[in-house]
Amino acid sequence: MKKKLLLLGLLMCHYFSFCQIQDAWVYLTDKENVQASIDNPITILTQKAIDRKSAHGVVVDERDVPVNENYISQLKMQTGITVMAKSKWFNAVHVRGSEVDINALSSLGFVASIDFADKSLNTARTAQPKNKFSVEESQYDFVYGSTQPQVEMIDADDLHLQDFTGEGMTVAVIDAGFPNVNTMAAFQRLRDNGDLLDGYDFVDRTSNVYAFTGSNHGTKVLSTMAGFIQDQYVGTAPDASYYLFRTEDVNSENPVEESYWVEAAERADSLGVDVINSSLGYGSFYDNSNYNYAASDFNGLIAYVTRGANIAFEKGLLIVNSAGNEGDAGVNAPADSEYVFSIGAVDANGIIAWFSSRGSAYQLTQKPDVVAQGKGAYVVSETGSIVANDGTSFSSPIMAGGVTSLWQALPNATNAEVMDYVRQSASQYTTPDYDYGYGIPDLGLALNIGLSLEKDDLSEIKIFPNPVNLILYIKVPEDFEQSTISIYNVLGKLVLQKNITETVNPIDVSSIASGLYIVNLQSEQTTKTFKLIKS
Repeated sequence: MKKKLLLLGLLMCHYFSFCQIQDAWVYLTDKENVQASIDNPITILTQKAIDRKSAHGVVVDERDVPVNENYISQLKMQTGITVMAKSKWFNAVHVRGSEVDINALSSLGFVASIDFADKSLNTARTAQPKNKFSVEESQYDFVYGSTQPQVEMIDADDLHLQDFTGEGMTVAVIDAGFPNVNTMAAFQRLRDNGDLLDGYDFVDRTSNVYAFTGSNHGTKVLSTMAGFIQDQYVGTAPDASYYLFRTEDVNSENPVEESYWVEAAERADSLGVDVINSSLGYGSFYDNSNYNYAASDFNGLIAYVTRGANIAFEKGLLIVNSAGNEGDAGVNAPADSEYVFSIGAVDANGIIAWFSSRGSAYQLTQKPDVVAQGKGAYVVSETGSIVANDGTSFSSPIMAGGVTSLWQALPNATNAEVMDYVRQSASQYTTPDYDYGYGIPDLGLALNIGLSLEKDDLSEIKIFPNPVNLILYIKVPEDFEQSTISIYNVLGKLVLQKNITETVNPIDVSSIASGLYIVNLQSEQTTKTFKLIKS
């Protein structure tokens, strides 16, 4: 009898462990009408998105094709399964259910693999590799009021004086909630100009993003970019257009928020958005600690949300993300990515804030990238009051608005180039560290750097082909003296250097990774700089 009771107890224990509710990503095998969609992209993307991709040399590919809705319908019909989110970029669906019910999905022919948020549940199967808040004139001579210190710190006011206020640029704000943005006086200018475009709540699956859902965080974040109160308050990109996406559920911390974030980024891409601001961070403090990523996982390659951000960058978007408020505990995802512009926080005197997340050797590139005011930053609350708040949540959008205005001034630049210009303009570009990154940027200087590269006369010296795959040719005039060719990545790191002695010089670049590079040709006669894409 005792043996029977013991066996029953073990079975019940085993049963209940499998009945605990889990989160997982289900990766699917294929999509419908892929080639037809790629050949006729207006069926899956807006014209603005197509134009932006074309302008920056971004191809429409299979990742732009939506998830097969028939597969999603079948998943919803499975026992114990709730579909929470979907991703066309990953061809994946975020589901919730018991471990046994989720595992049962592997029997479906269209399920390629399953990746549990609880990493310990993936040990017995092949899982997908893993790639928070955190008057019309020819010139705008604003009276900034409360925002003067935070705007002038990064020299965004210099851009405004040159008519670069974000006009014609589109920003997506991915955040927690945007109460009263549709009625507040601080956004009246935005609404009157038709620049408050649309929004969506991915948590509650509703287009009403203006209801109070437990947080006014998104409203405050938006104000630092788009807010305008005559002679009292001016954001860093007051004339840009904005989409508002809620992906953060303040009532819980769960990996499904990573999936919501990726959905929002996909939506932003399909709408032709240029810049994403995300004052969010994930991966260290989930309610279920089994879902947390290890410190070494914050290397820009592992977290689901980071891998989504990496694809967003490939699609031509510029993602600005708060580094985080974890101090020495380090940056979270997606700020860990080399393709995300991660922003730390300083006070009005330019001193690093105690809470600003520090970078570490776990990140493959310098983190944070740069810093802006996040301690004592002025925001507009949902009541319309101008208040001082602390957090990298605000240094990020202050910088995002500035970067948006900068990109307006440099429309031919790529996302990677814009980030590089900002880094080069920063106060400690040659001596970065884990606290300040490259330091406090000077966006006026960044503009001059960008313009100087654009004005280079390339008629006598040529590099080809561009993009290049294996062999790059450097052609110089016959009387050109011996020179040195240096190739740098977007972070300023030297990746290849060679002496040039002939009129036409072949250079083997097969060992260089795909991406954007800066080529510098230097001799006693001249110095030339080129943009190079390695395919």
